[in-house]
Amino acid sequence: MVFAALTLLAVIGQFFVSTNYNMVDYLPDDAPSTNALEVMENEFTASIPNTNVLVKDVSIQEALSYKHELENMNGVEEVLWLDDLVDLQIPLEMVDNAMLESYYKDGNALFSLTITTGEEVEATDAIYELIGEDNAIAGEAVNNATSQNMAVSETIYAAALLVPVIIIILVLSTNSWAEPLFFLTAIGVSVLINLGSNIFLGEVSFVTQSVAPILQLAVSLDYAIFLLHSFNDELAKGKKPEQAMAAAMRNSFPVIFVSAVTTFFGFMALMFMNFEIGADLGLNLVKGIVFSFISVVVFLPALTLFLYKWIEKTRHKSLVPSFKGVGAKLLKLRYPALILVFLLIVPSFIAQGSTSFIYGLGDLPDTTRAGADAALIEETFGESTPLVVLVPNDDIAKEAELVSQLEELVYVDSVMSYTNVVGTGIPAEFLDESIISEFQSEQFSRIMVFTDAGVEGDIPFGLVEDVRTLSETYYGDTAYTLGESVTLYDMKETVTVDNQVVNTITVVTIALVLMITFRSISIPIILLVTIQSAVWINLAIPYMTNDSLVFVGYLVVSTVQLAATIDYGILLMETYKHHRQKMPAYPAMKKALDEKLFSIIISAAILSSVGLILWITSTNPTVSSIGLLLGRGAILAFILVVVLLPALLLVGDKLVKKTTYRSNFYEQEEETER
Repeated sequence: MVFAALTLLAVIGQFFVSTNYNMVDYLPDDAPSTNALEVMENEFTASIPNTNVLVKDVSIQEALSYKHELENMNGVEEVLWLDDLVDLQIPLEMVDNAMLESYYKDGNALFSLTITTGEEVEATDAIYELIGEDNAIAGEAVNNATSQNMAVSETIYAAALLVPVIIIILVLSTNSWAEPLFFLTAIGVSVLINLGSNIFLGEVSFVTQSVAPILQLAVSLDYAIFLLHSFNDELAKGKKPEQAMAAAMRNSFPVIFVSAVTTFFGFMALMFMNFEIGADLGLNLVKGIVFSFISVVVFLPALTLFLYKWIEKTRHKSLVPSFKGVGAKLLKLRYPALILVFLLIVPSFIAQGSTSFIYGLGDLPDTTRAGADAALIEETFGESTPLVVLVPNDDIAKEAELVSQLEELVYVDSVMSYTNVVGTGIPAEFLDESIISEFQSEQFSRIMVFTDAGVEGDIPFGLVEDVRTLSETYYGDTAYTLGESVTLYDMKETVTVDNQVVNTITVVTIALVLMITFRSISIPIILLVTIQSAVWINLAIPYMTNDSLVFVGYLVVSTVQLAATIDYGILLMETYKHHRQKMPAYPAMKKALDEKLFSIIISAAILSSVGLILWITSTNPTVSSIGLLLGRGAILAFILVVVLLPALLLVGDKLVKKTTYRSNFYEQEEETER
């Protein structure tokens, strides 16, 4: 009854949680671009252009008419075009050709718009209606609007594929048609409560909204599976349902608790990121694990006993063959597995550290309108990325010299400032305020630099460094730079440090939990080597295939894969250790694999299905990247847990025995292996 009430409140609460699609908001407060944005918002009303609109086959007068209509749209703050740079009364032949072709080329007009944050969907919908199917719109605001429009539909689509797949997997793993519904209800309730609890945060990032609920479901279903499998084992011994559940809770609690704690600390490491999307996602996943754990050990037993008659009525024979004897076959692979992984581990570690990264949202696929439009604009006009430089306005001659230097930089198409648009010879007091406010405030001058270097990569980031260096040469630390490229450059600087911090915290905290749990020094090392090898191989594949990774996806998966798949190793290790106290190492491992291989397959199948379905269904490059890495990572972790982990434990059996407190391992001289 308590869980039913909480779930109802949570369902209502989640409608009051907003989703933030602006990655700039998650940069740390001390990032240079964050400080620069604060200065510009205080000094100027205009913002940085974040959208390009292409209108084909128009005259100058028709283009000016389109500009006027764009300026009057809700959500559009500013529209820049050729008439803001030159007097259109003079013949176009007299206009600088490079400047002209940045805005008007072969009868095609390209407008630079600033769309208000939070109003992207309304503004882009209005622009689409104005320009029709044949023209194009692209840019940061369009990507945000597209992500917002697709978030709900893609989540529903992913769920429509995912739920049946999970139900099929769970049906195969149980002997009752009703049990899968109990699993999904218990975890589903915890997911809903977690989503509703975000009302106290006010908003979450689009990455969290898209990924956290599905990750929580995939990772914590294991806990429910462990409990109900143990419950069925106790029922098979002839116990009554209440007694069987009490015994099942006793027996499965250690494994569930350790799995939850290792995952908890793995996700908590994300909260130490300076790039706050990590902290946002980490907090939601940590809450999710806590709610899932409570739901499995409190709500699921109550639900199971309350509706136990439905389990009895829907019993069926096992739909999968017995796994007895599989352990012996897998153990034949132990030496090839050891050799292969140790050959791969060093190159994989080096390769995953050399992968090229995308720090923004990434390019939307050409199958979307936004992706196709971006390709059309680039094909027609090339790439156009604006940067803004803010400098003190106390020396007009120095500013003119800086503008001249900026114009000479490679990849700079044009520069707009007071000195070259208005001119240094006209006193500001003789000009209209609307002209002055574009370029000057009480303290700062605003210089617009238009580049054709793209948004991110070695060349755009090198250009950001050049612009910053040049500005600081003239103005020191009183010069500020802004723009999408600048933001992504700062993001790169931030998350590169975050990566080292998060991975270190994840490994250290999980190692400590495992050390305390197994009272061993060697067991945590063996488990971490197994899973970390899977992580490195997974993250090295993009380097081998020459693909760029969305860095947020890389950072999340490098943590989540370790935290989520360490459960497979814990389950096998716990079972092996139990049997090792009664028999030699080889038969103990053979029996452990026979008993737990199926449970590990089910867990890995669920997590990999979740990841691969996210990859297939999402057009958001960040979410899709996380899905692919997670799906592939779960499969790799499963393979290494069932072939590499047994090999390491058998080879290192004496070391494990000596470095484990009160191991109580079977002492009799081991039998010769067949």
